[in-house]
Amino acid sequence: SSTIELCLIIRIKYFCTISLATMSPVPEKEFTEAEVAKHNTAEDCWLIIGNENTGGAKVYDVTSYLDDHPGGAEVMLDVGGKDADEFFEDIGHSNDAREELAKHVLGVLKLTEEEKEKRRLAAEKKSGADSGGMSMIAILVAAAGIGYYCYKQKVEASE
Repeated sequence: SSTIELCLIIRIKYFCTISLATMSPVPEKEFTEAEVAKHNTAEDCWLIIGNENTGGAKVYDVTSYLDDHPGGAEVMLDVGGKDADEFFEDIGHSNDAREELAKHVLGVLKLTEEEKEKRRLAAEKKSGADSGGMSMIAILVAAAGIGYYCYKQKVEASE
């Protein structure tokens, strides 16, 4: 007699896959950047999207979504086969867009410890650069305020 084993798997919103048979997470398939880079055409387009703040880098096959993308296929093809996380986040996609993206997940980006450290340092550098720009703006505004105050004092003294 043979036994047929039924394995039920459910994908919960935002990338969590759980086996209903065991109620434990199912390991996600891992892809390297080199593997993803091979998928950069309109017939086969993969993207890497995600970072430490969003649950890690995931790999998505967006080929079937290219024609439906509100911004057009070209914007996704420009980053096809590459890490598109910064581009995706800078656009400010809605929750609906994130839910659509979740439908196309293939797995996770496999990173060596060296690659993880490189990404962490790049994110730190970007964060530092962003805050540095705001500091410069604050200094310029303060300098303009002081300059205006000095000018007003000089004008009032001459009257």
